[in-house]
Amino acid sequence: MMSRVTTPDAPQNPPAPPGAWVPPAAPPFGPPQGASVPQHPGAPVAPAGAYAPPQGYAPPQGYGMPAAPAPVPRSGALGLVALVLSLVATIGAGLFGAIASFNIGLGAGKGLAGLPMDGSWDWSILTPVRDWVLLGEVSFWVGTVIGIWALVQGIVATVTRRGRGAGIAAIAIAAVGPLVFGGLVQGFLTAGLAAGTGIGG
Repeated sequence: MMSRVTTPDAPQNPPAPPGAWVPPAAPPFGPPQGASVPQHPGAPVAPAGAYAPPQGYAPPQGYGMPAAPAPVPRSGALGLVALVLSLVATIGAGLFGAIASFNIGLGAGKGLAGLPMDGSWDWSILTPVRDWVLLGEVSFWVGTVIGIWALVQGIVATVTRRGRGAGIAAIAIAAVGPLVFGGLVQGFLTAGLAAGTGIGG
């Protein structure tokens, strides 16, 4: 018959030496037995055994994405300025060009009527009307610069929706501005030449 040898059980948690770090005890979960946790109106009820929020804590209300800010209305001044510039370039330049061309034809009509039929040109014919020629040139170049400015600004106003209607109108007016200017100059120059030839003749 064999004898059974028993060995003493090893201690599960040997005592820590003096001065050593001791891990804290695990926090208890859930309220103590017999304790009641105050509930706020509308707060969710925690299941049994779950961690309870501290007393006086109320969960925030209205979870979800924040509301998008209201769009800031954009001013339509950009398109309005472009429209005004296009009108100045088209009507203003066309008006001054028409006045200059009529007086050029009126003053140089007699000299133009006396030109030979071989197609030669004598620039001295424009000497009496050189001031009107200068006015016609200035009105053309100023109208061109302002018209391009109005065209670009009208495009920007249309794309950025800062006065879209006025911007579209500015684009249309600035685009037909050269045609209006050329038509007015041609018409009034012809009328001035006819009047100048009749007066001299």
